[in-house]
Amino acid sequence: MDQRQSLWEFMQQQSGKLLQQTIQHIGLTFISLLIAVLIGLPLGIYIARNKKAAGIVLGAAGVLQTIPSIALLGFLIPVLGIGPVPAIAALFLYALLPVIRNTYTGINGVDPGVKEAALAMGMTATQRLFRVDLVLAFPVIMAGIRTATVINVGVGTLAAYIAAGGLGEFIFGGIALNNTNMILAGAIPAALLAILLDFLLSLVQRTGSRKRKMVLGLLPLVMLFFSSFYVMPIGNTRLLAGFTPEFMGRRDGDIGLRSVYGLTIRTVVISDAVMYKAIYDHKLDVISGYSTDGRLQAYDLVTLEDDKKIFPPYYAAPVVRSEVLRNYPELAPVLNKLAGRINDSIMTLLNYRAEYLNQPPDRIARDFLESAGLYHPPRNGKKGLIRLGSKIFPEQYILTDMYAMLIRGFTDLEVDSKTGLGGTKICFEALVHQQIDMYPEYTGTALLAILQPPPALTDRLAGSRDSVYRYVSDRFDREYGLTWLDPIGFNNAYALMMRRSQAEQSGIRTISDLTHYLKNQK
Repeated sequence: MDQRQSLWEFMQQQSGKLLQQTIQHIGLTFISLLIAVLIGLPLGIYIARNKKAAGIVLGAAGVLQTIPSIALLGFLIPVLGIGPVPAIAALFLYALLPVIRNTYTGINGVDPGVKEAALAMGMTATQRLFRVDLVLAFPVIMAGIRTATVINVGVGTLAAYIAAGGLGEFIFGGIALNNTNMILAGAIPAALLAILLDFLLSLVQRTGSRKRKMVLGLLPLVMLFFSSFYVMPIGNTRLLAGFTPEFMGRRDGDIGLRSVYGLTIRTVVISDAVMYKAIYDHKLDVISGYSTDGRLQAYDLVTLEDDKKIFPPYYAAPVVRSEVLRNYPELAPVLNKLAGRINDSIMTLLNYRAEYLNQPPDRIARDFLESAGLYHPPRNGKKGLIRLGSKIFPEQYILTDMYAMLIRGFTDLEVDSKTGLGGTKICFEALVHQQIDMYPEYTGTALLAILQPPPALTDRLAGSRDSVYRYVSDRFDREYGLTWLDPIGFNNAYALMMRRSQAEQSGIRTISDLTHYLKNQK
């Protein structure tokens, strides 16, 4: 079966979800666009008439445009929380500049002779605005709205990171799961949506001068209609779960919860960077967390017992290109100095320092190595360069800093750390394509997200830590030329989490208890 057929089959299988996400994406785009037009158009008119204010208004809107979208969402979450409100606010701010700028440019571009003629005919300022300025500036104003629309369709994919829905759910889930079909199932509709909306607005832009006044009046109503497309998923339970994009598409995630436990809970996709704060603030009731996460203690959460064992072992270990180990045989013994040194409770404490106390990962790494008698000052050797990578969460930063300090202290090798590369797919691809030399990985992730063996084999392996390690180690060596060194010692498995008070009040200790509770609530 070729890639096009498999992609088509995937999109057919996910057609209901894809349609829902597309409708949400259209709604998000037009809600923010409508607000931008309602605010940006009057601002553009104002600065066209008050030139002294133009520099300030355009400058402020331009500064907002330069803020990276992820950073802007990060600024808005503490103020507006998660969900559609911060997503709409961010998209509105990005759409504001092209609307203001093109309104200002379009009105200033109207022929002064036409304005004088309108004044000579006795038109008031309001009449000149609606009968002359806006009508003649209409094509330029519409060009700004077209630009804002395309921007919002693209940036709108990030809404999935904060539980606001849209086509980003498939994109980020595919990146996390190394699933090209899933990435394309979100990216292709988003691209087609941007092209289609741009084309339709280009037709509006070419409207003849006689119909422009009517179009200007109808345009907000049309935007309002498309804004109504945004509807958050409606469930039949009072509880709301927030799952990461990766968790949503894994057999040891939402798929397994539904097939093995029969768990049907209303879910939203959310980034793990904000989901802990969201459950602490009572915006979510259940999250897909990690068993060694320091925020368990900080936010007084409990993990639900996986009584049907759908979560396989997730023991951490360094994965290194075999060629690098052959070139520098002193490297493996140094990296293995961490083997068996960090258990679950130690890793949880280290994560707590990073995630809740906001201590820098390099300080945490050095403190641990010093306490374990493993820290040596850097030798500043020049024998060779080892490029370390990491995924984009604190535990990986801490481990990467530990390995960097061990290499610098016990060998004559230098280190280049490339932290925060993203999810599993990005780190693994960087390793395979020789852009990095090693990174910390988890046996369960390697089994299910990278190797993806048949379900029967997965079920047979999943109960044994050693069986999973041997299987992934052997296949990584044979298929990719990568070596798994000795496990560090802790098991950072997936877990469902709830607020302790809520779980105790509802009598929920296991995932099966949660399933029964939800069924009784129907």
